[in-house]
Amino acid sequence: MLSTTDQHKSVWSFRLIIVCLAAVSVSLPMAWISLAKLLVFVFGLVYLIASHIEKRIDTRLQELWSAPTVLLILLFFSLSMLWSTSEQEVAWLAFVKHARILEILLLVSLIRSAREARVAMAAFALGQCLLLLSSWLLVAGVAIPWKTAHMIHPLQGRYVVFSTYLDQSIIFSATAGVLWHLRSNHIWPRWTGGLFAAAALINVLFLLEGRTGYAVAVAVLSLAVMWQMPKRLQLATLVVTPIVVLAAIYLGSSQVQSRISQIIQESQTHANQAASVSSSGWRLNSWHRSLQAMQAEPWLGYGVGSWTMTVKKIEGKAAAQVFGEGKAGNPHQEYLLWGVELGIGGTLLLLAFMGSLVRDALRFERSIAQATMSVVAAMAVACMFNSSLYDALIGDYFCVALGLLMALGVRTKTETSFQTSTLIHPKHEKASA
Repeated sequence: MLSTTDQHKSVWSFRLIIVCLAAVSVSLPMAWISLAKLLVFVFGLVYLIASHIEKRIDTRLQELWSAPTVLLILLFFSLSMLWSTSEQEVAWLAFVKHARILEILLLVSLIRSAREARVAMAAFALGQCLLLLSSWLLVAGVAIPWKTAHMIHPLQGRYVVFSTYLDQSIIFSATAGVLWHLRSNHIWPRWTGGLFAAAALINVLFLLEGRTGYAVAVAVLSLAVMWQMPKRLQLATLVVTPIVVLAAIYLGSSQVQSRISQIIQESQTHANQAASVSSSGWRLNSWHRSLQAMQAEPWLGYGVGSWTMTVKKIEGKAAAQVFGEGKAGNPHQEYLLWGVELGIGGTLLLLAFMGSLVRDALRFERSIAQATMSVVAAMAVACMFNSSLYDALIGDYFCVALGLLMALGVRTKTETSFQTSTLIHPKHEKASA
């Protein structure tokens, strides 16, 4: 039989394996993401229950503002099933999609030290760098056998490996911020962080077609430039940098010019003819219907999973033609999705969630704080044009990335606090030993 020490070592090893699998999975096909997420939820919940029984309470998790915010969000979504206008099956499916944000807290709980956090973050970076290299191999004309986006989806893109250009462009933009800001944390060589961050942004801005990815890349790049400037110039830098970057990529890339012109043309067509066939036209119509729905039920909304059926009723006879025959969908805008399902309070909850992440990040080391806020900014921008937390893959990416960064920030802070305490009170360290 295993001794108590051996049992703890086995649990430690299995726990770290699950965390690293989750970290790498967001660079792999969806099947791997689903498997890793299932393991994190099952093992994470069991681990939390066992820790509570053994009275091993994680006080650091309790210090995070984002922890009670996530639990409050899940409470409201679960309660909204009582008045949801959608079918029960659809409501449960939507709740499960919203509940993936719990993975952030589970990862923080499963990662117990700064060393484990660095190992997990290195696994995340390794997976992302391999995904980025795969995309660049496609650019070079090299056929890679692990590419799965062959004629599967109309948004596949020529240089997309596993998903769509929409997902990959947002992911690469957010990852660029992580690789750049953590280059001085001894997790990977400094030059590696800078090189791969630049390669990721170039890939997004000049090779991929995701218009949301352009916006996210500009936001991440603008924050990085701002943080390099003296405090008195940071606000001006944050205003000027996006203008300069957008002008540069517009003049330097015919693809960007084409995609921006397409947005303008589709928006004008929708305004003149109310056409919803194009991507921009469909979004504008969906946003309009969502606002109408929120105006009708501003306080409680229509309940979790209710968006599709609600906007179809408002659309009228053309509902099936515009929104399809399905009963589950989203407006490609996270703020409006939460607003339709939970009312104005839902949108405020989403903003509170992002604000709590930023508040927690401000208490971390400078580089970790900047990396975390870059991912939050990427998520906030992406949610303006897509339901990025609700959607599979991209939502999983944000939850895993934020979970790893929050764990790195919390555990590094704990380690630093302990080292500072032992330097000030060396006698206390000896007594504890």
